[in-house]
Amino acid sequence: MATADSTAKLLSDLNINAGDWPPNLVKNLHLLSPDEIELGKTLLEMGQGHLFQDWAEPGVDDDQKKAFFAQVAKLNSSYPGGLASYIRTARELLADSKAGKNPYDGFTPSVPTGENLSLGDDNFIKFEEAGVKEAKNAAFVLVAGGLGERLGYNGIKVALPAETTTGTCFLQLYIESILALQEASNQITQGTYQKEIPFVIMTSDDTHARTLDLLESNSYFGMKSTQVKLLKQEKVACLDDNDARLALDPHNKYKIQTKPHGHGDVHSLLFSSGLLKVWLDSGLRWVIFFQDTNGLLFKAIPASLGVSATKEYHVNSLAVPRKAKEAIGGITKLTHSDGRSMVINVEYNQLDPLLRATGHPDGDVNCETGYSPFPGNINQLILELGPYIEELTKTGGAIKEFVNPKYKDASKTSFKSSTRLECMMQDYPKTLPPSARVGFTVMDTWLAYAPVKNNPEEAAKVPKGNPYHSATSGEMAIYRANSLILKKAGVQVEDPVQQVFNGQEVEVWPRVTWKPKWGMTFAEIKSKVSGSCSVSQRSTMALKGHDIFLEDLHLDGALIINSTDGAEVKVGGSIQNKGWLIERIDYKDTAFPEELRIRGFRIEKKEQLEETYSQPGKFTLKP
Repeated sequence: MATADSTAKLLSDLNINAGDWPPNLVKNLHLLSPDEIELGKTLLEMGQGHLFQDWAEPGVDDDQKKAFFAQVAKLNSSYPGGLASYIRTARELLADSKAGKNPYDGFTPSVPTGENLSLGDDNFIKFEEAGVKEAKNAAFVLVAGGLGERLGYNGIKVALPAETTTGTCFLQLYIESILALQEASNQITQGTYQKEIPFVIMTSDDTHARTLDLLESNSYFGMKSTQVKLLKQEKVACLDDNDARLALDPHNKYKIQTKPHGHGDVHSLLFSSGLLKVWLDSGLRWVIFFQDTNGLLFKAIPASLGVSATKEYHVNSLAVPRKAKEAIGGITKLTHSDGRSMVINVEYNQLDPLLRATGHPDGDVNCETGYSPFPGNINQLILELGPYIEELTKTGGAIKEFVNPKYKDASKTSFKSSTRLECMMQDYPKTLPPSARVGFTVMDTWLAYAPVKNNPEEAAKVPKGNPYHSATSGEMAIYRANSLILKKAGVQVEDPVQQVFNGQEVEVWPRVTWKPKWGMTFAEIKSKVSGSCSVSQRSTMALKGHDIFLEDLHLDGALIINSTDGAEVKVGGSIQNKGWLIERIDYKDTAFPEELRIRGFRIEKKEQLEETYSQPGKFTLKP
């Protein structure tokens, strides 16, 4: 036990006036290392003395006191500028929130510059070609900190099947897409050295172990394990009041309550990991950020990357056409009266009042195209690596944050529950200089955007005509996109039928799927289809190989082709069988696994023609 004398000596050595320190902390001072005492000092200077209010006498709970400081050390080291910076920022943002300050005061919105692309036209094909060429100079970053709970699924979201015809999960789809781009890109340049595209996954405490397990148990879905890096984001401290007093865990007085900080953390994690510098030194030029459950995303990436390379954009946001007032953020140029300007995502509920306040009495309205001139942000970003590193070196990777406290009443003095600072990946451009080249690339929603984020009950409440963003609509969107691409390539694809699953009315197209390596670009797909081909609405087609050619094929049923690299397969003639049927199931029916219940259907495999070509060579399948 420390004596009063030894504690007094410790205090005087540290230049601390005992009267300024909480008595319970002073009593326990001898337990702490010099570093822990420094952290204690920081907390007290930042007005956090309440954290020690209920500390026990020395000899009681000593391990928990050490654990408290271990947690504080982690919170301090994982935030740019440390806890002091976090608390200072929180006070400013909470004061602005209480005062009802508008973050857009002094800014005038205008439509930024960007490219509008349409699948299959010359412009699109040109940008796709440029994008594939550039792909070997890119790194991909997947933000995957979320669980599927909001979907009614207990696993990690990237483990969900993107579609159930082949059962390919999102993570497999993404990895196979990156590998297909890698191969196509290396082929164009025909260098002797094959470049490997790096792939980073940002995980969280919730998803880290399960993501690693999914990769390891599937041999990284064909990617080299050395190409994949997992970076885990940490949580941030919760705040109890407008003075930014840190909140203690209600069940443990030696633990600060924490919550996720948001996907904006990806920037500081990449910066502190040292990976960006490694990439730059190895000749990479682009970093492509994407989110965890959009099965259409890679259909948009080659052309978007082509736009970045051709237009030399430092920042390129992928976007889709949006109807005025639609519940999706709009990409907007904001110019301040002091001359500053930025191109940024403005949330839909802020865009309309902002326009009204700056000389547009009608607010956000559709223009002659039938859509708002402000395209819809889908949270996929392509950044040029050099300028990105320059910017992060200035900011330390910190992204402009926001706070969203739920107040108890109109006085805004107390919160219903603790809050925290949050940050979003797409707010990166907020700190960029006006000289930065920031643009966007718009593609049709049917081609680029079908996120899976709502459970069946939420989706069934969505007003008719608005997107469901459910597992049901996400899977059907993949079939629709593939069918429309084939149609554009000259295949006669029968029109879809309308069906209702889990209370959602969706278009059911033929269940057409292919491995990314079969066709990463429109030009490649078009080159693999010839003569007069047709696919009936009730058909299923899965093409699992690189060199599969459809020649005068008439499909009415199910066709599955598996082929190894080097096997060239020509498929034609009339193929008819009972096929695979879509059987409706109820999402409350526990006889089925969750990943099927959240769709409201399962696939019943009645009859199919399936052929496997496991040796290289030339083959023809013509029943």
